[in-house]
Amino acid sequence: MHYREEYQRWLDSPALSNAEWEELNAIRDNDKEIESRFFAPLEFGTAGLRGEMALGCRRMNVHVIRHATQAFAELIRAEGADACRRGIVICYDCRVNSETFAREAASVMAANGVHVRIFDALRPTPELSFAVKYYGATAGLNITASHNPKEYNGYKVYWSDGAQLPPQHAAAIADNMAKLNLFTDVRRMAFDEAVQQGLAEFIGEETDEAFLKEVLAQAIDPAVVRRVADRFKIVYTPFHGAGWRLVPEALHRLGMQQVIPVPEQMVLDGTFPTVQSPNPENPEGFYLAVDLAKEVGSDLILGTDPDSDRVGVMVRGEDGEYHTITGNQMGCLLLDYIITARRESGTLPKNAAAISTIVTSKLVRRICEVNDVHYDETFTGFKFMAEKLAEYAANGDTYQYLLAFEESYGYMMGDYVRDKDAVTACMMITEMAAHYFERGMTLAQAVDALYEKYGWYGEKTLNLVMPGLDGLEKMRALMAELREHPLTEVGGTPVLRMRDYQDGSVNVTGLGRVDRTEISGSNVLYFELEDGCSFIVRPSGTEPKIKIYILASGKDRAECTARVEQYAAFAETLKR
Repeated sequence: MHYREEYQRWLDSPALSNAEWEELNAIRDNDKEIESRFFAPLEFGTAGLRGEMALGCRRMNVHVIRHATQAFAELIRAEGADACRRGIVICYDCRVNSETFAREAASVMAANGVHVRIFDALRPTPELSFAVKYYGATAGLNITASHNPKEYNGYKVYWSDGAQLPPQHAAAIADNMAKLNLFTDVRRMAFDEAVQQGLAEFIGEETDEAFLKEVLAQAIDPAVVRRVADRFKIVYTPFHGAGWRLVPEALHRLGMQQVIPVPEQMVLDGTFPTVQSPNPENPEGFYLAVDLAKEVGSDLILGTDPDSDRVGVMVRGEDGEYHTITGNQMGCLLLDYIITARRESGTLPKNAAAISTIVTSKLVRRICEVNDVHYDETFTGFKFMAEKLAEYAANGDTYQYLLAFEESYGYMMGDYVRDKDAVTACMMITEMAAHYFERGMTLAQAVDALYEKYGWYGEKTLNLVMPGLDGLEKMRALMAELREHPLTEVGGTPVLRMRDYQDGSVNVTGLGRVDRTEISGSNVLYFELEDGCSFIVRPSGTEPKIKIYILASGKDRAECTARVEQYAAFAETLKR
């Protein structure tokens, strides 16, 4: 259907309120805006839906939420009466419309005979993953756009294992959405009526307590926190979001006495008034936390994103300023600490394993090799790591994982969640920081010690943003061009091999295809360079940009840094 026809269909629908009709009518003469909102629906994938909030089939709004939920309900109903009885757990974050969207989804599920458990207020994403497993639910739904800008919201879906939806189920929902009329094929009932009839029920503090019990059980040496608690300080910011209560509570229960929150950012607000972006990967968002840390004399700053599944860390350096510890560095620090602490406590399993992704630091593999820990790589995304854990279990628990993480500030531990978990990560980072604090070291010094122990590694991620209606086409064109004409050198360094993870081929310049990758099916091009570094290109799954990852190693910090900057400069030449 032409975008103008779809626009008119919406404009003519009796399902629109007066305010909604006026919003659409106001853009009647703005063809570019109409095309942007109606040229195609949002694509439903394994991560669900994500987009800017406004009316239109390519925007997040109550009509798209209802439509997706009807399609999701059809999937659950197809599983049978028991699946409907076990039902769905629904959660939401602090964003504008998140609670409204969550209740709309609950109303549709209830009208379809799917039992609903919905949190009584916003909660961290990992607690939703936990609750799906804890209650034995068939599915989960979280209304969140994670760390995206304030204009966005999302519809994040989970299955009974607490992990994000498997591809076949995502495809089934997408097919259902294509068959269902967005306005006339949706079953609905009033949310309050669903609660009164027992079709929907609230969950809250009792679930928090069960979740926190599991979080704190991950602690390896909580005594070290208590020993330094009178001197060790942490500044914490939830960036106005869902970590505001449970993260400080977990740290207090661990034994921390001085968790100092950033007061302006403890205010729940989906417009994120104190930051340009609520992404803990961006150090500029920590300016209030840095000011507070300097005032109170804290060495460490923790910041969780709006749905509290990612955590960013800043630490005071020898220059007195606060510097970011990257996701790669923090994951490697945690892995080394967990292995060492568990070995010392006698709790390191003989079949220990670690999991990260093909775009994560090569230092992970080195740590595992030195410590005789099994290591697996997956594609980017915790759903793939969860699949690896399911594979371990299906093979009779061949391995017991210690940590799964990826470079974008996400960490997962324990058997109670199947997604990245900033609550548990904050707890474990605190224990580790206390361990080093007791030894007179900051985490910045611990990073240096890690490199001295295992060798020097460096990483950088760059984003080639391609916005607008033609952004997707530009992204497709760049990937197609790199496949048709593979890079033979990157920044002057020859390419040895190119791994194409889409078809699983491994190609050598001048020889063609020589091998297959262990995993395939993802749109990633991985260039192995002559100096041992890697240059990786992949489109983002949630935003209009190409992501480029540089993984370097060298004889010392200077060589690593020089190589990273050399290949980062080359990456800029790929911009269109």
